[in-house]
Amino acid sequence: MQVTRRRRRVPRAGLGSLAGRIGRRRPLATAGITGLALALAGTAFAQTHQFGTDQVGQETANGRVVSSDQYIAPYGERTVIDNGKIMSSEASPDGSHLAASLTDGGSALGIVDLKTWKVQQLVGNAASSSPRIKSNNVGQEGPTYSPDGKQLWLGQIDGYTRFTVKDDGSVSDPTYVTIPADGAKHALVGEPVFSQDGSTVYSAVNGQNRVVALDAASGAVKKSWSVGNAPRDLAQVGDKLYVSNEGGRPAKPGESTINSYGTDVPADPKTGATTTGTLSVIDLGRPDADVRSIDVGLHPTALYAKKGALFVTNTATNDVSVVDTGKDKVVQTISTKPWPEASVGYEPNAATVTDDGRLLVTLGRANAVAVYRYTSPQEPVGYVGLLPTDYFPSEISTLGKQVVVSNTRGIDARRPTTKAGHTTHDTTSSVQHFTLPSDDVIKKQTGKVFRQNGWTAGAAKKARGGSHAKPVPVPARLGDPSTIKHVFLIVKENRTYDQVFGDMKEGNGDASLAEFGENVTPNQHAMARQFGLYDNTYDIGTNSAEGHNWLMQADNPEYTESSAGEYQRSYDTEDDALGHQKSGFLWSGAQSAGRSVRDFGEFHQFLDKPADASWQNLYCDSKSMAATGKDTAYKLTSSSPIPSLNSVSVPGFAKFDTSVPDVYRSEIWKQDFAKNGPANLNMFWLSSDHTGGPASAPAQVADNDLATGRIVDTISHSKYWKDSAIFVVEDDSQAGLDHVDGHRAPVQIISPWAKRSTVDSHYYTQITMIRTIEQILGIHPMNQKDTAASPMTAAFTTKADNTPFDAVPNRTSLTAGLATPPACGEDKPAEQNPKAAAVPSTEVPAAQEKLADTWQTWKSKQRLTGEHAVPDYANPAQMNHFTWYETHGWKKPYPGESRLYAPKDVPGAFIPSAENDG
Repeated sequence: MQVTRRRRRVPRAGLGSLAGRIGRRRPLATAGITGLALALAGTAFAQTHQFGTDQVGQETANGRVVSSDQYIAPYGERTVIDNGKIMSSEASPDGSHLAASLTDGGSALGIVDLKTWKVQQLVGNAASSSPRIKSNNVGQEGPTYSPDGKQLWLGQIDGYTRFTVKDDGSVSDPTYVTIPADGAKHALVGEPVFSQDGSTVYSAVNGQNRVVALDAASGAVKKSWSVGNAPRDLAQVGDKLYVSNEGGRPAKPGESTINSYGTDVPADPKTGATTTGTLSVIDLGRPDADVRSIDVGLHPTALYAKKGALFVTNTATNDVSVVDTGKDKVVQTISTKPWPEASVGYEPNAATVTDDGRLLVTLGRANAVAVYRYTSPQEPVGYVGLLPTDYFPSEISTLGKQVVVSNTRGIDARRPTTKAGHTTHDTTSSVQHFTLPSDDVIKKQTGKVFRQNGWTAGAAKKARGGSHAKPVPVPARLGDPSTIKHVFLIVKENRTYDQVFGDMKEGNGDASLAEFGENVTPNQHAMARQFGLYDNTYDIGTNSAEGHNWLMQADNPEYTESSAGEYQRSYDTEDDALGHQKSGFLWSGAQSAGRSVRDFGEFHQFLDKPADASWQNLYCDSKSMAATGKDTAYKLTSSSPIPSLNSVSVPGFAKFDTSVPDVYRSEIWKQDFAKNGPANLNMFWLSSDHTGGPASAPAQVADNDLATGRIVDTISHSKYWKDSAIFVVEDDSQAGLDHVDGHRAPVQIISPWAKRSTVDSHYYTQITMIRTIEQILGIHPMNQKDTAASPMTAAFTTKADNTPFDAVPNRTSLTAGLATPPACGEDKPAEQNPKAAAVPSTEVPAAQEKLADTWQTWKSKQRLTGEHAVPDYANPAQMNHFTWYETHGWKKPYPGESRLYAPKDVPGAFIPSAENDG
């Protein structure tokens, strides 16, 4: 495993030439980039329809297919790392080893021998780890070596783990340097920087909006400075310490703000995104002097200093501020937008400058390194071109003449496994290294990057003024008329394709992995047969924090991507301004296009409900509402901290909480639909298929299926059906196995304009689905990802079939597994439905009773129910096993295993989840 660290410090005297050349991960782009991009745009580059029926993991002439609408084929040599994602890394002062913080693979730290490019040591909290540390959580930045190379500091929650570095490069003797929490605000540390003599460590305490000076020997706090919001990176230049404040400056009285980890951050009420970005400047020579501030772009993340210049990568505004460190002024802003069709979404996140004056910038979401000629702070840079990387580059360094790039997601979730399939947490990373080629080679490779991203001219063509184009389901130009006026986006939770449709012989499924086949999901199966089966569609995210971002923003912003090793500051970015992109959300784009929006729980964060609103009571209430048409007897209030979403939301439709039945949610929606009709864009969060609630796993998925069927039935029998389209999608597919790839998910398109009774094996993703909705409603794409995506035109026809969908009764009892039956009686589908499945026995085999009790105790701690329920709080490997055991009556081991496990013994239980190391 090879890793590099994007360093943001000035070379230190006496460290040797190699150490001085280690670069830091921060993105940049330059003036002059547009000229080359325009020239390239004239060539015949395909958009994402270029994938045809390729599958994720497949090697093609264009490279390996990944789940994010991209091919990857990195320049130079690649080493794949099967030990999880590389979050950050740094080379030792002598250049012999590289330390990498890791996540999603069972370790927190990896030491790489840079002579052999192999992993020399893995350190984590497993019993087999030597040394063993307390936790596998890691922050956005670090680890960091001391100037003499004898210490290594790894950032974790509430401080650092300090290691002794041995002569062979391995680490030992972990010691914990604790920075106290400030009430509920943990000391989430960012980049540490050593003083030149090594006696002091300066730490950006991200969760507390301050920087502290620590005694390197004792760990004691010697000094503290208040800085901006969410300080992340540090760079020392002489007697000045620069701090990148990802959340910008403190808010002013009366200013529009949105929360971020207990701080009101200046933010736009419509887009939810931060509106300021700053550097704090601390005068170390005068420690009591006021901290100064410099305005830069949005989300300043990485800092890299060299020869009088400080480069600040502004990830959200896709540019780089160049600060003259003598004057402390921004003297140049470099654009990092290689494709003129979209101005955001490239996410520059690492930078370094070579000795011969080349500025290298990783563009995380473009899977590329941008190369520029650099002379001095005020001399405009010259854009050379792009070099392709693996999936999500996040660190870049120079080691002699070698350039080393660390790619956080590597080749996607393709870790070798003994299981019968893949999950989204079979995470890899990768390291590539190469000698910087000539400008001619770089320019040729630039075309390759364009092809791999699907960047082409005219990707978001707008309708011409006065256009009288004939309406079609998916117009060729944004703003041209569509036959579809009402779009319904139903977001579910966590299933793979094989889990739901593996039993359908018509598609590419594996029946042995079908946990929720037709007896559990008869409506989804009926809809697939009537409206089409999609067996090559992929979710991008690996959990809800990522998944809902991909759907609502057509991206998972760098802030959330880089927070995946810790998730303490933010998991549900619904309630964190730092997780919101500058260009807004799907709903704000619809509003800007003059479209109406109605939201039913999607992207909500808060839920208030009465104490007696139990699953059982809400289930009975749903039956009463359906029979009488009366309003609910319970007042639930679901809401968002984002004003633009709250203004179009229906409060009574509950957000995620597995103790709220989806059939209850569907009745709340049905009443609203009857009174108000649909909006142009209607968004839903139906979350019972997450499982883990009061009823059994099959019962909860059956509840979700029935609710979905009833919603589709109601729409298709209404006067709005003739111009409607319903998109059904999972937020992510992390909760199970799939024989093709863990990202493959069940997706449905239901409309009079949808092609009927077909199996569609085209490569699609959540991004292409969102782009389809944008194209129908005339919503301008949000970033370069959905701009490049091809709408799913092959899924539609210009000849409507208005045959409605008739919901089918559930076959699996919705009340199976409840500890207490509902007052209105148990659900007994077999009495009314001859095809109903036998009600699963709630009795656990005697031999497994103790094991099942252990799992119930585990389940009670996973925040699956109630007002403070968190999707995917539970460790995913454990949740997948628990769901499998329940589905198979505690009689069948998880695929690829020979026995049933207790929660603590589950293979893969090291995977971190939201705020919980499992």
